[in-house]
Amino acid sequence: MRAPEFIKHKGETIYFMDFEGLKTLEDFKGLIDASKKHIRNQPPKSVVALTSMEGMHFSKEIRDMISDFIGGNKPYMKVSAVYGISGLLRVVYNGVTRLTGRDVRAFESREKALEWLTSKQTADV
Repeated sequence: MRAPEFIKHKGETIYFMDFEGLKTLEDFKGLIDASKKHIRNQPPKSVVALTSMEGMHFSKEIRDMISDFIGGNKPYMKVSAVYGISGLLRVVYNGVTRLTGRDVRAFESREKALEWLTSKQTADV
């Protein structure tokens, strides 16, 4: 199972979830369950997160699982960014963020997402 990890960028700590290339419900569930355990045990509005969705498989079940995950994390998140979404996945992503009321910014590249996240860490978010 792929595990979430902490990464550093410009001295800031970011919680990174890598869904890149995941295909099975079991893979998604494992990463989401591990991330829930960490995120939902943090103080409110404290987590800075980055998610890669490059080449990720998509299905109704995965959409529902991610929607529940994103919505349930809302109280704990300070700022979030995602990269690697395109096509149909972008349409679904936009719907999920609207449905959950989350502001998870989408970027074309990891570097742009990291730059935005670190700029938001020092700003009053």
